[in-house]
Amino acid sequence: MENVYIIGIGMIRFNKYPDRGVRDMTHEVTRLALEDAGLDKEDLQAAFFSNTFWGMFDNQHSIRGEVALRSMGIEAIPVTNVENACAGASTALHLAYTGIRAQMYDVAIAIGSEKITNPNKALSLSAYATCMDVGNFEAQLKTMEELNKTLKVDIPEGQTPPGEGRSIFMDAYAMGARWHMSKFGSTQKQLAIICAKNHWHGSLNPMAQYQMDMTMEEVLADKPIAYPLTRSMCAPVGDGAAAAIVCSEAYLKKLTGVRPVKIRASVLGSGTDRPIDGEDIGERLAKQAYEASGVGPNDISFAELHDATSYGELHQTEAMGFCPLGEGGPYAETGATKLGGKQPVNTSGGLECRGHPIGASGLAQIYELGLQLRGEAGNRQVEGARLGLAENGGGNIGVEEAAMCIHILEKV
Repeated sequence: MENVYIIGIGMIRFNKYPDRGVRDMTHEVTRLALEDAGLDKEDLQAAFFSNTFWGMFDNQHSIRGEVALRSMGIEAIPVTNVENACAGASTALHLAYTGIRAQMYDVAIAIGSEKITNPNKALSLSAYATCMDVGNFEAQLKTMEELNKTLKVDIPEGQTPPGEGRSIFMDAYAMGARWHMSKFGSTQKQLAIICAKNHWHGSLNPMAQYQMDMTMEEVLADKPIAYPLTRSMCAPVGDGAAAAIVCSEAYLKKLTGVRPVKIRASVLGSGTDRPIDGEDIGERLAKQAYEASGVGPNDISFAELHDATSYGELHQTEAMGFCPLGEGGPYAETGATKLGGKQPVNTSGGLECRGHPIGASGLAQIYELGLQLRGEAGNRQVEGARLGLAENGGGNIGVEEAAMCIHILEKV
């Protein structure tokens, strides 16, 4: 089977764009990726398009990718629409990768484009609940309530206000954080250290939605959302788009002037009905990714992990094998995950600061990995970057993500 390479990447700054839509953001990142690869739109043989909420907000269902691409003159090629919650964009890349590997195409594009901001803020927040098992929503809430009763964590007064103004996912992440605190003794301070680190990284990234540095103390003093999470520990609502063009090794040899990055592994999986202390989806898929790539966690130079909250990063550093289970908090305290540390994590600022437009986030991670492995990340460049890992989770059923993609990319 063919080796697969990323030859073009494109992204716009994630932000709140009241005057922009899915269509025009798609056009911009597609043009940027084509320009980066030195290709014309006529060179594309297939497209994989990720979006989650366009249908819900603007009634554009069913043929979203065809609509967005036809209006910029990309037509006739197969277009696959991908909806996999927060893992949609990485799933689009996985499908493009598998198409190249299977020798169905020589060159394909993966695009993620999402608009979540809306004048009706309640509509934006309620949309996140559709990334769960809607038919069993009440049962999910009951499961969370019962689990919360077993956790030995004292919640300070006023630290978990009523649920208005936040998505159900913040409650789920908060429960996971309290479980980790109860079982392993991790602390709110450790979460704040992770968050402050990501704010520093985000301050160096012109593509980040939030570009302000914050201290650990400022993070802890921020508005409480759901204990132990404060507002700055949670990914913001926003809009954005990103794209990546992939090709076969044979096609790559015909090109000049490109800066390719090799895809060493691309794995996609779904969750299980495991107990909260069972093997996590991330642990399971990380093993698959390491086996497929022939490398291990200690070989990874840096990573972009799905930190919809600071607890997400703490947990995923453990699941990816960067540190032992239960030691994600102390590991962050050592500075290992900060630029200049042993294994920098979320040099883009992560979802907390770079932003999290659901259907685009996975390809924003790939954009960051591409810049780093090409040595083009400027003042946040990871020294000696050779292998990068991106973990992108999507949705929630039970106690873990409904879907997840992990990619391992290599400098060429």
